[in-house]
Amino acid sequence: MNRYLAELVGTFVLVVGGCGSAVIAGDKIGFLGIALAFGLSLLAMAYAIGPISGCHINPAVTIGALIAKRFDSKHVIPYIVAQVIGAVLGAAVVWVIADGMPGGYDPASRGLAANGYGAHSPGGYGVVAAFVAEVASRSFSCSRRPPPPTSRLRRDSAESPSVSC
Repeated sequence: MNRYLAELVGTFVLVVGGCGSAVIAGDKIGFLGIALAFGLSLLAMAYAIGPISGCHINPAVTIGALIAKRFDSKHVIPYIVAQVIGAVLGAAVVWVIADGMPGGYDPASRGLAANGYGAHSPGGYGVVAAFVAEVASRSFSCSRRPPPPTSRLRRDSAESPSVSC
């Protein structure tokens, strides 16, 4: 499997596993269940495609790795294209499954696992609160630490694991 196909598959799995849990069973499994679905989907993909592509499965991670000079620029556009295709395919699968519910599913009124601020936030949080939460969570999850010295992957390699940032 080449790195671009790996990114497509990884993003697809994350969208179906994470967003799918929110859309299809969110009212039954709650926030903790949704968080676990996202986390387990990401963990599974880190093991499955991490050695192939680095398991970015998000354009923000790919761009972050580029800015941190941990990723070759020639792979950025193909990675992002693969990630977007994987996300669209995953969203289509979630929509088809959700539409099979009694009464169907209207993403225009219920969203399709979208989040945001105001009416699109579970707690109705405003834009400033959403921005501060986003910045704070990213500052905790991103790190400039190099991989451990025992890593079999080179630090400047395109395959360098970049799951956290």
